[in-house]
Amino acid sequence: MNSILVLQKELNQSIIGREREIELMLMGLLCGGHVLLESVPGSGKTMMAKSFAEAIHGEFKRIQFTPDVLPSDITGISFFHPQKQEFILRIGPVMSNILLADEINRATPRTQSSLLEAMEEKQVTIDGETINLLSPFMVIATQNPVESQQGTFPLPAAQLDRFLFKLTIDYPSMEQEKVILQTFGRLPGEVRSKKVVTLEQIELWAEQAKEVAVHDDIMTYIVQIVNCTRNHQFIELGLSSRASLALLQAAKAHAYIKGRMYVTPDDVKKVIDPVCLHRMKLSPQGMLIHNLADIMRELVSEIEVPVEAISR
Repeated sequence: MNSILVLQKELNQSIIGREREIELMLMGLLCGGHVLLESVPGSGKTMMAKSFAEAIHGEFKRIQFTPDVLPSDITGISFFHPQKQEFILRIGPVMSNILLADEINRATPRTQSSLLEAMEEKQVTIDGETINLLSPFMVIATQNPVESQQGTFPLPAAQLDRFLFKLTIDYPSMEQEKVILQTFGRLPGEVRSKKVVTLEQIELWAEQAKEVAVHDDIMTYIVQIVNCTRNHQFIELGLSSRASLALLQAAKAHAYIKGRMYVTPDDVKKVIDPVCLHRMKLSPQGMLIHNLADIMRELVSEIEVPVEAISR
């Protein structure tokens, strides 16, 4: 656990004012999940992803998404080599431990969907041949808000559902902005994090996080939350079974990061927004008078908290 604190400290020093986001990205890594970062241009999304990857002794690749990027540019291609008179398989940047999908919503839906198999099954299929990806494997995608940018393609629900967390990054405070100027004023864009953890250590953390105990009452609590979203009058698309599993995994990772080997209701509450909000859709009527965050807070407040699971 001390190693996790060392990694968090290193990242917090190189990424100013993003302690909560860093914690959630670490949780995503332990869960084998993926993270979508959304904010306006210039807010440090790419720098955060690069610094996070730099702190890990692993393979890091980056794809700058544009409308002309093809699926084969991501997964790879099988081509005929005239000198060798044979087909050669060239795997794309998806063969990495940390894959930065920069401005993913600038790519066409066909290219976006090429990541689905990799994100869900940790493998890619090229010309009928299935190749397993490296372990651990994590996609960190960035996007600009769709409503404020021209030439973007909103991620479909099936793609959004593959992301364990969606993190909306706000502007830094005035104090944080000044620290950013003092730290990066001479060399803007410089990645300052150091490699402090090995892939073996990460895989060990991931295995230990899987062993975090979950009381049956906590399971019921999660099921109740998910079920309420499916029956709410203003929610058109409620949470799926994949979402309930994601909520469970994220709660276990949160407990582990905090130094506990058991989950409390508070662990579940802490991860509800980043896990759930991007997976749901309001009805047309609901859009006029509500937002999803308010509805989720209302739903959770009405569900009885399992007291038995707290007293451990």
